[in-house]
Amino acid sequence: MRPALLDPLFSPLDTLPGIGPKTGELYARLLGRETIDDCRVIDLVFHPPHSVIDRRQQPGIVYAPQGAVVTITGRVDRHQPSPRGRPNVPYRVFLHDDTGELALTFFRVKGNWLEKALPVDETVVVSGKVDWFNGRASMVHPDYMVRVAEAENLPLVEPVYGLTAGLSPRTLRRSIEAAVARVPDLPEWLDEALLRQQGFQGARESFHRLHEPRDETDIDAQAPARRRLAYDEFLAGQLSLSLVRQRLRKVAGTPVHPTGKLSEPVIRALPFSLTASQSAAVRDVLADMSGSDRMLRLLQGDVGSGKTAVALMAMLAAIESGGQAVLMAPTEILARQHHATLSKMAAPAGIGIDVLTGRTKGKERDAILERIASGETQMVIGTHALFQEAVNYHQLVLAIVDEQHRFGVHQRLRLTAKGISPHMLVMTATPIPRTLVLAAFGDMDVSKLTEKPAGRKPIQTVTIPTERTDEVIDRLDAALGQGKKAYWICPLVEESEESDVMSADERYQSLVKRFGNDVGLVHGRMSGPDKDAVMLGFKNGEIRLLVATTVVEVGVDVPDATIMVIEHAERFGLAQLHQLRGRVGRGDEASTCILLYKSPLSEAGRARLSILRETEDGFLIAEEDLKLRGEGELLGTRQSGTPGFRIASLEAHGDLLEIARRDAAYVIEHDPELTSERGEALRTLLYLYRRDEAIRFLRAG
Repeated sequence: MRPALLDPLFSPLDTLPGIGPKTGELYARLLGRETIDDCRVIDLVFHPPHSVIDRRQQPGIVYAPQGAVVTITGRVDRHQPSPRGRPNVPYRVFLHDDTGELALTFFRVKGNWLEKALPVDETVVVSGKVDWFNGRASMVHPDYMVRVAEAENLPLVEPVYGLTAGLSPRTLRRSIEAAVARVPDLPEWLDEALLRQQGFQGARESFHRLHEPRDETDIDAQAPARRRLAYDEFLAGQLSLSLVRQRLRKVAGTPVHPTGKLSEPVIRALPFSLTASQSAAVRDVLADMSGSDRMLRLLQGDVGSGKTAVALMAMLAAIESGGQAVLMAPTEILARQHHATLSKMAAPAGIGIDVLTGRTKGKERDAILERIASGETQMVIGTHALFQEAVNYHQLVLAIVDEQHRFGVHQRLRLTAKGISPHMLVMTATPIPRTLVLAAFGDMDVSKLTEKPAGRKPIQTVTIPTERTDEVIDRLDAALGQGKKAYWICPLVEESEESDVMSADERYQSLVKRFGNDVGLVHGRMSGPDKDAVMLGFKNGEIRLLVATTVVEVGVDVPDATIMVIEHAERFGLAQLHQLRGRVGRGDEASTCILLYKSPLSEAGRARLSILRETEDGFLIAEEDLKLRGEGELLGTRQSGTPGFRIASLEAHGDLLEIARRDAAYVIEHDPELTSERGEALRTLLYLYRRDEAIRFLRAG
């Protein structure tokens, strides 16, 4: 159903000239795809330059500044090849202009190609960086060398793109030029008033200006072409979220009318009172669920703010109305922990709770599936196993997704498809800045938990250089001697699991020599049962010092752990450090977080650690993290449904996101089926930005 005019952009990438099997692998790696078969021409159009090389400076040889990129027109005087048998001595070609002499320097030259490219007595144009040494000018491996008759082929302003090893800048630039040439005349999907107000050109002209800059201002984040394309990307995202929401809202939800029969005894038995923001969130949720529209709500709560209690109240309300409730967690550890916590909290209600994960096998699994299908089990906790085909619910009224960003929109939809339009509550312990909430969760209402439960004490956060690690271990020895528990987190030094495990294993081995059997190890390559066994040992006190990677970042709850050591803290993102720190300070004892850093710190590293020392406010930390790192990393691993913008930047273009949200709302209100002339153009926009899921919802009516 994609418009035919977009077909050239959605052709396989290897239909572009010069992309064969070998270079295809490089392009797939550059674009983050498995193979070249997964790449399309449009992927290169959405690969913007990050800077430009300006070759317009033509000062004459003697006036060329040290280290500057210049263009020189000169006459070739002589060649000075490398001496035979000494390939490490460079090959030099000397040329001159009216002001002086320049040596073009080449290493490991094979054959006679330089003699052909730079014939003696020929006038040539060369461009590259000039270095001065002892009053002599040199240009090592010029970027361009053309005869004066071909000088018009020399790009005076050249865009510079992100690369991958093995792919040359010139090869990539040629491919992108060929890709951009395929951008057709696109219908205008923006409002005339907005085009005038923002000074936007058409989409096609904007793509060309971005990839064919006249100077560095053309690729600046605030350049009109970049802003136009950023707006288009935001609008496609907001419109697709609105269409999905519209479709989900069309199917009426099951109104929930709680009786208090289950929730009242549970609330009375809780060892704490709900905070003001917890109570407000419960009111929001129950108000949503009581209506005929389906609830689609995001519950944001900082580490330790009590999201589980809110989730429990929502689940009990669903069960009181005769329905079932499920809670989906991203990991086995977290699912089983939720099961243990909720079973204990909900005990006074006397309801049946089951846990279902990928590890649930055989007769146990069959029995659980039977109880779920019959309605005997009223509350189910689990992982993505909850929405597998074999799982049938008796009457699923409420679906709760924990750590929403780990799943993505499509998995969320698969879970809601399991019931007759169940209400949906998604929770995250990663505080998200408002602009990112709009981008990732624009189809949802939002509740925030802003307080910590009563009795929680502040966590003292200190920074210590790695040279003083022995002192930290001595302090740890004293603390463990007093019966305390501690985490020691090791970083992902590289992207590979190998390096991750080795670094944690190395620290584990060194600490075992000091503390013996009191030390345990958890990392991502361990099997689920092995991880669970170590975590259980840590929880019940058999292990007092847990060495781990970021596998413990989310949700692990050991209230009597009071010390968190994060090794090479400068390697972690700010939000991730905050999440890790939140593993301690969960009981009523004072807790400490020690950030071990390797000197010297970069400016960004120093800023991150300083912010963490100064505040425990996760929402403030998230805003600062957005400024420091941008949205690309803030939500963790990118998955289907998270923003991952290609042109837009929330930091630079946040003002446009607000306008795009209002524009999308206006479109949905006045042209919900996108059948007007502008609506048809907006369909093209959705296809261009690969929002096919929204189009499918539109077609489904």
